[in-house]
Amino acid sequence: MITPDMLNRVYNIILTRFVATGQAPHYTEIAAEAGVPMEEGRRMLHDLIDTGIPAMWLYPETDLLCSFAPFSNLPTQYRISVGGVQKWFGQ
Repeated sequence: MITPDMLNRVYNIILTRFVATGQAPHYTEIAAEAGVPMEEGRRMLHDLIDTGIPAMWLYPETDLLCSFAPFSNLPTQYRISVGGVQKWFGQ
């Protein structure tokens, strides 16, 4: 069972990566950042998604983050620019 502290850690890893790169991390990157085995990183990602927060979801039948509020990993008509740099898409 994943603890609330680990859910917070995974949430922070994902959001920090989105801000830094404009892309969602793969679960293997989450595992590396959290210092856990790869399969544990996948489980932690699914546990976070399974909390039922409606603003984040995986692409159907995959382990790939599709959207994580306020960001979208898929291009949308909502382009987000900071300092003249556009590397994010909004939900």
